[in-house]
Amino acid sequence: MKTPSFKKWFARLPALNGAQRQQTLAALHPAAGLDRIVALIEQIRAPQRACPRCACPRCYRHGHANGLQRYRCRECGRSFNDLSGTPFARLRLREKWLDYLGALIAAKSVRRAALDVGVHRNTAFRWRHRFVDRVKHDQPQQLSGIVEADEMFILESQKGARKLDRAPRRRGGAARKRGISSELDCILVARDRARQTIVALVGRGALKTVHLERHLLPRLDRQALLVSDANAAYRAFSRKHGIAHQAVNLRAGVRVRRDAGNALHVQNVNAFHQRLRDWLARFRGVASRYLPNYLGWHRALDGTQLITAEQFLRIAIGIINR
Repeated sequence: MKTPSFKKWFARLPALNGAQRQQTLAALHPAAGLDRIVALIEQIRAPQRACPRCACPRCYRHGHANGLQRYRCRECGRSFNDLSGTPFARLRLREKWLDYLGALIAAKSVRRAALDVGVHRNTAFRWRHRFVDRVKHDQPQQLSGIVEADEMFILESQKGARKLDRAPRRRGGAARKRGISSELDCILVARDRARQTIVALVGRGALKTVHLERHLLPRLDRQALLVSDANAAYRAFSRKHGIAHQAVNLRAGVRVRRDAGNALHVQNVNAFHQRLRDWLARFRGVASRYLPNYLGWHRALDGTQLITAEQFLRIAIGIINR
């Protein structure tokens, strides 16, 4: 629209009644959402923009396409935009992304998110795992000081599978085997006193030393004090790698111990377990194959680490460039 026509149209806005103003705002909302998301994507990628083919940072502007600025690499000549080579490159309806990320922060169901954002429920489900799959990798680099570690178990689920590799269970059923068995998914949670938290689905059945070496050791400060329950896997892991370790015998009713003025317990991790169980309950069952995504999603939301949709998008896109 040319400037004179826009000025005439803009001057008539005060004459609109309430219903007409609401209709105008609803019509402008998608365009405003697209402008916000495009500006945010450019802001996130600008410091580390590089060619997805040769990784050369030398590029120049090369027109627009689909609402995004395109660039051409000076080294190999390939053209690209800020989403090229990422899982979001061909994701449609960008004007609705921020609204949908707001629904993820509120942990809305697939159908409720689809209804609120104005997309199909299948699209809402695909978007959920497209965005959350990136966020699950946003783990702290290192746990230090007093580090609490404990595992929790959730009944293995094949929800949504077309074929089962076991006999089906009744809705809300229980494991056929008693105690800790291969029918339970094992989730390791490690958390230091600065609230830095690592959450990982390590496998099925009892926790083993190899699980700790794979998921905890790379992110554990060698000077840290590891506090756990009396599980033998933690003791063997600490002895093998020379890590200071203190155990709290929960079965004997000992929940807190004092050592050199420090309170040794795993209450922070156990509280995280309870928050995780309560949060997962709203989804009426989570398939085991998607469980890592939900663990990362909850870890990001726990303690209000994610407050806005913009923060969510920054993490999702920022992870790609690490």
